[in-house]
Amino acid sequence: MSVVISDEILQASGLTPSEFRQEVALHLFQTGRLTLGYASQLAQMQPNAFRQLLKQRHIPLYSYDVEDFELDLKNLRELGRL
Repeated sequence: MSVVISDEILQASGLTPSEFRQEVALHLFQTGRLTLGYASQLAQMQPNAFRQLLKQRHIPLYSYDVEDFELDLKNLRELGRL
């Protein structure tokens, strides 16, 4: 599938085509819609370069929320490590 962004929209964004792809890829990665590999492909960047971009934007590489923490606590209790 191809997506065409009109020149008008691109110009209104104030971004270059490369920057636009990066912004879309960053958003989709940050919201959990794309993996690091797919987001870096969309941004047309090597995965290590995309990781650096995430770091510059203070976007965590991994998502670890309260539910994950509670599951870890439960598992540690079941293993007798807490």
